[in-house]
Amino acid sequence: MKLREGGALDLRSAMVGCTPALIGVGLFSAVINVLGLTGSVYMLQVYDRVLPSQSVPTLVGFTIGMLGLYAVYGLLDFVRLRVLVRIGNRLHRNLQQKVFSLSLSLPLVAGAEAVRMQPLRDLDQLRGFLSGPGPTVVFDAPWIPFYLIVIYLLHPALGVLATVGATGVVLLTVVAEFLARLPAARASDALLEQRTIAESGRRNAEVVHAMGLSVRIGQRWNEIIHTYLIHQERLSDIVGAAGSLSKALRMALQSSVLGLGAYLVIGGEASPGVIIASSILLGRSLAPVDAAIANWRGFLATRQSYSQLSAALRTYGGKDKLMELPPPHAVLAVEELTVAPPGDMQKPTVLNVSFQLSRGAGMAILGPSGSGKTTLVRALVGVWQPLRGTVRLDGASLDQWDSEQLGIHIGYLPQDVELFDGTVADNISRFGGRDDPKGVLAAARAAGIDKMIMRMPRGFQTRVGEGGMALAGGQRQLIGLARALYGDPFLVVLDEPNSNLDVDGDVALAGAILAVRQRGGIVIIVAHRPSALTNIDQVLVMSKGALHSFGSREDVLANVVRPFPPAAERPASVVPLQKAVSAREVHN
Repeated sequence: MKLREGGALDLRSAMVGCTPALIGVGLFSAVINVLGLTGSVYMLQVYDRVLPSQSVPTLVGFTIGMLGLYAVYGLLDFVRLRVLVRIGNRLHRNLQQKVFSLSLSLPLVAGAEAVRMQPLRDLDQLRGFLSGPGPTVVFDAPWIPFYLIVIYLLHPALGVLATVGATGVVLLTVVAEFLARLPAARASDALLEQRTIAESGRRNAEVVHAMGLSVRIGQRWNEIIHTYLIHQERLSDIVGAAGSLSKALRMALQSSVLGLGAYLVIGGEASPGVIIASSILLGRSLAPVDAAIANWRGFLATRQSYSQLSAALRTYGGKDKLMELPPPHAVLAVEELTVAPPGDMQKPTVLNVSFQLSRGAGMAILGPSGSGKTTLVRALVGVWQPLRGTVRLDGASLDQWDSEQLGIHIGYLPQDVELFDGTVADNISRFGGRDDPKGVLAAARAAGIDKMIMRMPRGFQTRVGEGGMALAGGQRQLIGLARALYGDPFLVVLDEPNSNLDVDGDVALAGAILAVRQRGGIVIIVAHRPSALTNIDQVLVMSKGALHSFGSREDVLANVVRPFPPAAERPASVVPLQKAVSAREVHN
């Protein structure tokens, strides 16, 4: 897979776009950290000036000043958090469409690796981190040396002790980060795997219940949960140990500073206010470290999400802006097409297929299971990208089209019909039915299901449920056919369109194929039943991933399908299109 930098640049550009706001947060943080000296200065003045002078007015003046500074401190901190929330939301808005499109396309380009990629979750993690208190740690941490310098100005000995202690706490945090990196990654992988199994079980609930698979799937679930809990325990132990040691070291350090300050006061080298002021300053200087440990899992998760999202966008998300092309109307040309499943580029399932169809053509693709029929039609509609060769519409290869523009000119009915949770009209119109009711009705009529839909409880406004679960298999297939015909696309590709249809459905399908051809479109169907060959004039036969035969229906079927024996002479299980046996392994 060719790496594309455009996606990574989008993420980088979105982060750079937040720079002015982050600079503002940095300025707020600078003022907040300077105001963090308020408590220490206040205590220093109380002990060194107010108490010796016994002056109530001086105490009142210092108290009023302290309260005012703390009010400004609280206001700035509140504004800083509000700005961070808006930075997170802005990043999400700038990337949400790109990332959503990436999440839709990943199964088509990444294959099995797609289940390990969760770009939407990663984007939410980035937004949540930027909108929370985590970034404040980044802005406050550089001010640790500032507080240590102030302590040093109070007395060099206190400064040396505070510096040594703070260095130890920071080193402890860094070591914990390195130790936590591996178990955090493994726990994340295990969590993703358990979610995948849960979603797979939910999707296949009927099979699980009917075949008694709940116990076995539950065992797999338990094994993965066990692995997840082990890594999560290790991560918690590391973070907990770092937090406990840091807390103990910080408390010991603050007490040591108090003790050293008392010693210096006894020796006449410092005033009593220095004791309290230095302890407060030390606690303030170590506050970012405490916050970092408290948000450690968030830091780890955000770093992992950023790396994963950046890698996914860099590998699969880059896409140049394409010029809009005129609607195709004449020719579909396939040139030496070689295709492999996404993520498995070493094992092509279609090899060097070439053919050409002109407007008004109707072609059936025949062949045994595993011969590459579905792979071929996926490449024809641009779902799977070719390893070699090209699919062209009126001379332009599919990769020269914007996917949204190309989709207008293609109608596709996959082997497994999936409908979206919405109304019948939503599904037929590809979620544009509110703006084009006439087009919805025309597509339903073209598929021969307008009367069937009218008999539904709410007609075209009937909700189909998730995956179309509220409909019968034949109804789902016919609504999928209407969706494929919506907008009169030039190329209509139907993969086993009559697998769930009755006789009436077959008649409707034949009429739809004829209507597409009569208006100058091209129809390609994958067929296993002879009823699907009605109104088809050309046949392409696949065998072991290669094109075996291509030509007119009469010529190809005469050479490929042997005469069908009378009903009394054939087994009941034999279907009308029988596999022909010859020295060349010719198939239907």
